Amino acid sequence: MDTKISFNKPFIVGKELYYIAQAVQSGHLSGDGTFTKKCNAWIEAHTGAKQALLTHSCTAALEMAAMLCDIKPGDEFIVPSYTFVSTVNAFVLRGGVPVFVDIRPDTMNIDETKIEAAITSKTKVIVPVHYAGVGCEMDTIMDIAKRHNLLVVEDAAQGVDSTYKGKALGSISHLGCYSFHETKNFIAGEGGALVINDERFRERAEIIREKGTNRSQFFRGMVDKYTWVDIGSSYLPSEVVAAFLFAQLEEAEKITEKRLLLWNAYYEQLKPLEEKGYLRLPVIPRECSHNAHMFYILLENLDVRTRLIDVMKSQNIHPVFHYVPLHNAPKGIEVTGKKVSLPITEEYADRLLRLPMYYELAFDDVSRIVGVIKEFFQA
Repeated sequence: MDTKISFNKPFIVGKELYYIAQAVQSGHLSGDGTFTKKCNAWIEAHTGAKQALLTHSCTAALEMAAMLCDIKPGDEFIVPSYTFVSTVNAFVLRGGVPVFVDIRPDTMNIDETKIEAAITSKTKVIVPVHYAGVGCEMDTIMDIAKRHNLLVVEDAAQGVDSTYKGKALGSISHLGCYSFHETKNFIAGEGGALVINDERFRERAEIIREKGTNRSQFFRGMVDKYTWVDIGSSYLPSEVVAAFLFAQLEEAEKITEKRLLLWNAYYEQLKPLEEKGYLRLPVIPRECSHNAHMFYILLENLDVRTRLIDVMKSQNIHPVFHYVPLHNAPKGIEVTGKKVSLPITEEYADRLLRLPMYYELAFDDVSRIVGVIKEFFQA
């Protein structure tokens, strides 16, 4: 049997192990050491954010964002249903109630034309998710937020090194959240970051991240002792995580370039199948530059997808489908108190198939994957 092609594979690209050794030898393995600060500085320099705070996951960054937005029980937040559960959980943990909005059929992002109708007197936050590292229509979303005095938190978990109209995803709204999970472009195993674009959140963000204490101010000599001043939790990553991540960030351009080449190889080789109507390829709006986070295809229906997955697995290739819509999930129905219909979300969740995509994927692997898909359709 042919060699297995996994959906994802962690990788080392530069000085990861060397930096981990440095972190150990420094005598500082807990959070906010030298490598954490280097990662924060890299994110700030590459996004233009006022401040970046490394966290142990994107989930942690989203939870911090919900606290900073001062979500109270009964407050509503507008969000797509086609997203990872952390996007919603972070706000539900504070008592927030999700108001699910359908997605656009082209980018799979939240449909900005449906947001305004979902706003009520209880709405506090809009949470757009940049699916596949392709930007939402942020100008429209920010305009709606401004007119209705709402906050915007970008879930840019998949969007590091992508832009919308030249602006880094995660840097456009009040707060942005990144992921460095092993399935993302730049990895640390686990890891994330909160990007702060509004000055009013800077001081409190540091406090929340330090278990609700003003410890950061103490280390800067701003107070003579630190104490408990707010709610918070332990959201700092260890220096081992930060050291590994910084080595990846140093090679970000190289990583993105390789992923884009792989993405383009998929696109060009699968284009004939799209032209024959067998599948649909990703759509990248003109105002967006993407980071080749994932390559997906949209198939005719669930049955076709299921059969194609079975065929690919029989050839030792392991694609995956993606999110199960949250509005139909048991907890989604419980927290909203009702069933809603989101036809585009429901249809596309059944049709979407993600193909293997990682830094060390070979171009011959892409050709082999495409060959199996073409044979499936006898094209």
